Amino acid sequence: MLRRTAYTLLVLALAGTGTACARSGPTAAKAVKSRGPITIWLSNNRQEVDWGKRMVADWNKAHPDQRITAQKIPAGKTSEEAISASIIAGTSACLVFNTSPASVPQFQKQAGLVPLNDFPDGKRYVERRSGSLAGQYRSEDGKYYQLPWKSNPGMILYNKAIFRKAGLDPEHPELATYDAFLKTSRKIVASGAAKAAIWPTPSSEFFQSWFDFYPAFIAESGGKQLVEDGKPQFDTAAGRRVAAFWRQMYAQKLAPQEAYAGDALGEGKTAMSTGGPWAVAAYKDSLDWGVVPMPTSDGRPADEIHSFSDEKSVSMSSSCEHRATAWKVLKFATSREQDGEFLAATGQMPMREHLTTVYADWFERNPSYKPFAEQAQRVVEVPNVSGSIDVWQAFRDSWTRSVVFGRQPTDSALHSAAGQISKLLAAYGDPS
Repeated sequence: MLRRTAYTLLVLALAGTGTACARSGPTAAKAVKSRGPITIWLSNNRQEVDWGKRMVADWNKAHPDQRITAQKIPAGKTSEEAISASIIAGTSACLVFNTSPASVPQFQKQAGLVPLNDFPDGKRYVERRSGSLAGQYRSEDGKYYQLPWKSNPGMILYNKAIFRKAGLDPEHPELATYDAFLKTSRKIVASGAAKAAIWPTPSSEFFQSWFDFYPAFIAESGGKQLVEDGKPQFDTAAGRRVAAFWRQMYAQKLAPQEAYAGDALGEGKTAMSTGGPWAVAAYKDSLDWGVVPMPTSDGRPADEIHSFSDEKSVSMSSSCEHRATAWKVLKFATSREQDGEFLAATGQMPMREHLTTVYADWFERNPSYKPFAEQAQRVVEVPNVSGSIDVWQAFRDSWTRSVVFGRQPTDSALHSAAGQISKLLAAYGDPS
């Protein structure tokens, strides 16, 4: 019998409870037309909370009979676990402005999410706002259970002061190819300018691959997801090149094998980090930083490189009684005007086409964000498949064993992980 993670087994065991809660809640036909007060949940990010308060105030002023109450997502080990628990209890907010796409298949299995296709203009709105990127967020049944909201596309951030200390040119860093990246990394560590060239978290949590392997694989493969058409995509020449590159980073002690408890880039412990536009606000007063696209084996031009989105979506709970109001709020909060307000408040990229054109004046005033906006038009999401978290955990276990610690050749580790993930996908796809 195929072994699954304890967390997923718990979710599957409770899925019937979640379904029962959904059935005992509002009927879809009634709720989709109902208007009234709703509650929304926001992340604990200060800038997002500040934007949320202003957005809610604007809405409430114009809609006194359909007021929004905004709260932070309840405390838990992770936001995803807190949201899952609320689905089981039937206590989710109508809208959650911090839903991880990797968890959507799980929440969907719990009967916890409303398909936005239930609304006459639902599908059209999602696809009009996000354009060609929208399709990655469609579930296996062809429906949208999430609205792609905002991304933090992965790029290589670097500390210019450390580069100078290592005798490198910080304005023209040699980081485009794997060979150049390794050479630059060796100079940084050998010079003593920093303990590490780059310091991704090497631990085995399923999501850690989103910040080392996945953005590099997406760039090297020309925009492939981990899984496409039900088949793993990483046991390929591109995947093997990425694994070999990262194995060299660890084998040559250019990336540490232990986790760092603080902010390694901000504290000068590492010269580079994989990050998104949130870093501009985080480092603008403390770090002289630069940014370049992810490296590739052949040093492709920036405008050809794709990366991981690190996206968060907005989802609507099936326990929501006033879905007509929730849908109007969702469109209001992701309108062109509110997306502009959100961009200005947080520096994160709305999942909207043609960002640099739509908000040209803002990017002219804030040019440091423009590389991220351009990268945001070429992002790839986690695959929207049943068992997504178990799929990622299987991959991560193989990665840490082979790439981080060198306990298995990387080629054979990728092949083994692909076989295991294929079995997981088949098991989750089998209704029996």
